Amino acid sequence: MAHALTSLRIVADGAEIARAAAEEVVRLAGEAVNARGRFTFVLSGGSTPRSLFQLLSAPHESFRDRITWSSVHVFWGDERCVPPDHPDSNYRMARESLLDHVPIPTANVHRIAAENPDAAAAAALYDNELGAFFSSGSELPRFDLVLLGLGPDGHTASLFPGNAAVHETQRRVIAPFVEKFGTHRITLTAPVLKHAAVVIFLVSGAEKSAALAAVVEGERQVDLYPAQIIQPDDGELVWLVDTAAAQGLTRREGSTTSQP
Repeated sequence: MAHALTSLRIVADGAEIARAAAEEVVRLAGEAVNARGRFTFVLSGGSTPRSLFQLLSAPHESFRDRITWSSVHVFWGDERCVPPDHPDSNYRMARESLLDHVPIPTANVHRIAAENPDAAAAAALYDNELGAFFSSGSELPRFDLVLLGLGPDGHTASLFPGNAAVHETQRRVIAPFVEKFGTHRITLTAPVLKHAAVVIFLVSGAEKSAALAAVVEGERQVDLYPAQIIQPDDGELVWLVDTAAAQGLTRREGSTTSQP
């Protein structure tokens, strides 16, 4: 197995995170389309990704015109169990901030049907879609880029502290019940997220600083800090953070190579 490259980049603020991430999306999309004819991109919810999506789709910026949208396929790392037009829907946020403003074919948008009252059935349907799209059967899909966020409690996607979903190894998509919110969520599992070619965490704000320091530099405790489990099997892990979020870090910038 190849070594995973982990890099940490600290920028001034959330706006700079969005700009740096947009450059990475453009670069990785170009490389993937040139190599394989398509770019598979897993989107995240949250305010920092929203800023990125708005930048990617802004008509006064160059990013939108530097991406071959007809060759881009978007997926979601997780979703709330709400209809696609609900204010809490990650799909709705991405549609309003990005997808409605770029020439991406409808067939290239692979949303989670989270309006299904049976969350487990919705997870199974998404698992089937992954298997069909990647022609992977029961094997893990290999996404070109996965975007992730980090909660102040150390969660990422819908892998929350103290939830057995963190340790799922057999399934690709699950619908764990999240006690904190009293509801189910639908999420890609750690094996899928770790199998991506590139994983980029976007982390902004002082309220994330303690969690970031614990995840990046602390003792491995995935039940307390689920984001720690995202160590790519054979790829690159990038932490793109702002100065407020990075205030608790000892290491300031750079890259390390480690065995997963």
